[in-house]
Amino acid sequence: MDDGKSEGPAGQAKQDELYRQVAGELGAAMDRLARAYEPDPERRRDLLQDIHVALWRSLALFDGRCSLRTWAYRVAHNTATSRVIRRRGAPELVSLDELDAAAVPQDREQALDRDRAMDRLMALIRRLGPLDRQIIVLYLEGIDAASIGEITGLSSGNVATKIHRVKKVLIARFHEQAERNG
Repeated sequence: MDDGKSEGPAGQAKQDELYRQVAGELGAAMDRLARAYEPDPERRRDLLQDIHVALWRSLALFDGRCSLRTWAYRVAHNTATSRVIRRRGAPELVSLDELDAAAVPQDREQALDRDRAMDRLMALIRRLGPLDRQIIVLYLEGIDAASIGEITGLSSGNVATKIHRVKKVLIARFHEQAERNG
């Protein structure tokens, strides 16, 4: 007869193992996700800690109906959205296509330009609505539309359309800003 008491430690051991797996595989992605949601370094560290705590807690409920990666991104985005969505940063824009096409910086000036462009991109992404932000961050992580759809609950066609629209908005705002600062 099972009294359920042995399930607790075994369940927590499985939860701990799943967390170690996710943290090892997606730790860097969670760092980038936190950066996309929070500009302030200290608040970003707090957000990242909140994401990891929420992820660990949620793994007690993980039932395998989706991939562990999908589960982790869903929890991370929900945690980030609920924590920082009310705060908005100053708009600074950069074209996603320009960042994708950027070569590895060859000298210090190019490295600084790339860092500035990335900071501007993150500031713009932080201003997006929750769903658009989630979709574009996942896209920038190299996740395909079908997987993004699984994470967000949207169809892959809807995800592809949203990615296209967000990219157009980012490009337009980048060019507007460049003309103003000309």
